[in-house]
Amino acid sequence: MNALLRIAAWLLAITLVTLPVVGVLNGWIAGSRWPMRHLVVTGEFRQVSDARIREVVRPYVRHGFFAVDLESMQAQLAALPWVQKVEVRKRWPDRLEVSLSEYRPLARWGKDRLLSENGEIFPAPKVALPTLPQFDAPDDRAADMIAFHNLARPLFLGIGRQVAAASLSPRGSWSLRLSDGTDIEIGRGDPAARLSRFARLMPRLLSTDKRPLLRADLRYTNGFALTWGAAPAPVDSVPKPQAQANT
Repeated sequence: MNALLRIAAWLLAITLVTLPVVGVLNGWIAGSRWPMRHLVVTGEFRQVSDARIREVVRPYVRHGFFAVDLESMQAQLAALPWVQKVEVRKRWPDRLEVSLSEYRPLARWGKDRLLSENGEIFPAPKVALPTLPQFDAPDDRAADMIAFHNLARPLFLGIGRQVAAASLSPRGSWSLRLSDGTDIEIGRGDPAARLSRFARLMPRLLSTDKRPLLRADLRYTNGFALTWGAAPAPVDSVPKPQAQANT
């Protein structure tokens, strides 16, 4: 009997010690005694607003320093659109630090995803997006698409064209579309050499033929084939007003 009383006494003592600790950690008691007063957000971000971060953080800090569930808070912040990486930590006695970085989109990838400048493919947020080129390629060729875009983009800037779209087929055939609507079929082999050669000649081609260039097929050993659109209609001269005779 004495042994049972001693066990019961120990259990009661452990409970009396443990319950206040559990209560503090869960914010049941004394939450107002150690409130979280400061939120510090660091990192380079433009799409995620401070207000949205505070909206996520607020429910986690209402019960005081010890009750903050950092793991759950970090997971919810990481689920925000544009967020690439986030870290959260507490600093005694009342400081919460959030370090956040965003994806920096380079292009649209397929129908509903984006490609970041670092080669990461991520879901396209359901918000208004900036004007981006369209990339289509197998997912494991993202790095190749970035390298191809970095090659192609400066080749056409001198004539005022941007790369509007680029694609790489599963069989390795390259093509792109310029901002003026010109489709360029590059093919396989050595796309860098073919595209560079054509880009050097394109200003001369456009200056000697005023028709819009619709398509260029570079898949030839010693040249390329061009498809031109219709010539622009001549601009009618402004009719001169007829003089009226005085009566």
